Amino acid sequence: MAGSSAKEQPTATDGRTKVGQKRRAETRAKIIAAAFDIFGEENGLFARIEDVADKAGVTRATFYNHFASMVELREALTSEVTHDFLVAVAQTVAKLPDSREQCTVAVRYYLRRAQKDRRWAWSMLNMSASGEIFGGETFRQAMRTICDGVENGDLPIPSAELGRDILLGATLAAMGSIVKRQMPDNYPESVAGYILCGLGVDRDTARAIAHRPLPELDDAPPA
Repeated sequence: MAGSSAKEQPTATDGRTKVGQKRRAETRAKIIAAAFDIFGEENGLFARIEDVADKAGVTRATFYNHFASMVELREALTSEVTHDFLVAVAQTVAKLPDSREQCTVAVRYYLRRAQKDRRWAWSMLNMSASGEIFGGETFRQAMRTICDGVENGDLPIPSAELGRDILLGATLAAMGSIVKRQMPDNYPESVAGYILCGLGVDRDTARAIAHRPLPELDDAPPA
């Protein structure tokens, strides 16, 4: 019994390991936060490792202890920035039976957030410029939505890949317009409607679907 109890007692090594893990996690979080600040600026696209390291208050060597490259950092940051929002959008649109409305609602959520949060929008634009649009999770979710629409006949287009590129490409371009110039408040609805037209939906139907009341976002993160 005494031997068993001794084994269950935490050791000094265990304590040092936990402290080291905590410090590593904190440093990683500082680097990601610094990258978000930089990518959230208009010229954030041109950020270098040195810029991120300086902003985070770490050395270049420390940066490389956590990320192998700026590409890897962008992937991690994109996941951090988009995951909760994507989950909330995905949960909300999953309740809609029509693939056409799923597309328009998702577009409107992304563009309306861009209207409210320019730093978030700039980070999306800058990170999308050197990787998958809006990050891998959003890219794959968009593909699934388009595939469903093609398969059930809601979206009469030749291929899901074409539909995905129309959906994401037009949304990204519209986000750029929102942060660079003054666009009408209903711009998200206009963009969503014409995206549906590009996906093969007739204009009147597309406009009607795009202007339906926007459902409340499930578990929305703080704006």
